[in-house]
Amino acid sequence: MRLRWFYPLAGAAVLALSALVAAPGPALAASTKTKPTAPTKTGPAEPRAKAAPAPTEPVSGPIDTQAKHALILEVETGAVLLDKGADERMPPASMSKVMTAYVVFGMLKEGRVKLDDELPVSEHAWRTGGSKMFVPLGGHIKIDDLLRGMIVQSGNDACIVLAEGLAGSEAAFVDLMNAKAKEIGLAHSHFADVDGLPNPDHYMTARDLVTLALRTIADFPQYYHYYGEKDFAFNNIDQGNRNPLIYRDIGADGLKTGHTEEAGYSLLASVHRDNRRVVLVLGGLPTMRARAQESERLIEWAFREFNDYRLLGAGEKVDDAEVWLGTQAKVPLMIATDLVVTMPRKSRKDMKVTVAYDKPIAAPIEKGDQIGKVFVSAPDMAGVEAPLLAAASVERMGALGRMAMVAAHLIWGTRH
Repeated sequence: MRLRWFYPLAGAAVLALSALVAAPGPALAASTKTKPTAPTKTGPAEPRAKAAPAPTEPVSGPIDTQAKHALILEVETGAVLLDKGADERMPPASMSKVMTAYVVFGMLKEGRVKLDDELPVSEHAWRTGGSKMFVPLGGHIKIDDLLRGMIVQSGNDACIVLAEGLAGSEAAFVDLMNAKAKEIGLAHSHFADVDGLPNPDHYMTARDLVTLALRTIADFPQYYHYYGEKDFAFNNIDQGNRNPLIYRDIGADGLKTGHTEEAGYSLLASVHRDNRRVVLVLGGLPTMRARAQESERLIEWAFREFNDYRLLGAGEKVDDAEVWLGTQAKVPLMIATDLVVTMPRKSRKDMKVTVAYDKPIAAPIEKGDQIGKVFVSAPDMAGVEAPLLAAASVERMGALGRMAMVAAHLIWGTRH
């Protein structure tokens, strides 16, 4: 009986092999499991594609501020801890000098100018109002001193000397600022002057200010130290840095304050401690004291309530996936870059990590193919995901091997 039963079934299987051996195989979804920290499998994922960086979703924090505009960003993960009107236009006042400095830093890095080059002081620069470095009419000042005068003392006159000396005129330098802003992704900013004095065509957003801060820190580490200097004396006048956070022992190392009647009191700040960097923007505060108190309160909240958690390392094996019609029965899965997430400290104990991909995976597989995704979730945070990649290549079986595999699957339901 067994022989009579087997041969007809085997014959039917052989007739179907020519179609089946080319098929990807049964899409058997992995079962859903959850654990607090270990990656687990869930249902079918999107079709395979080459790996691409996954965007980090923002994290929202349960706190408000009297500032009209505010943004707090965790630098390593890109997690947003606080967002209040971060994409609304705001007058940046002297915070826009970070853009002026960015252009000057670029010229220095390219070797077009040197720190000890001296630039002449015009009458226009000498007469410029607002906060001043007190440049002497007709004098010549080193770029090194002018940078300190602009950044530490917030001198509007220093900005004009730099612009005229390096670009020929303030208008020409403003053109450089707008071109550079577009190049580095400041999509909602426009500059009309080099010092931030009120002008209806001069505006930024809190998000663009954070982007500018990150680019400054990343692109010009050799010049970033200017933002952390506490005082600078020029022309026998000693002035202190207006950034209130750098006088506190909290890890602040930049960047810039701003104030006009229109803008109120504002601050772009960066704090680095405990292997974390947090960037903060506040705009529209009513007083200098409010700026100092609110910035310190929010920075301490960000470091106290949130933390970065490194869950998986780049190249670390996350799972072994079954392979359909491959020369290897399984393929290891990994992530391309470290998986680090920012979440509320209180949510860490309830964090879940899951993996999702179609099972089994059809050969051929190339190392680096995106197989699925890793998902991280926890209370009080938006989910974070990262691409799950093949850690090795697996070739497809030859025709005879594929026929044998399909026959085995049809007869016994065996996948290997």
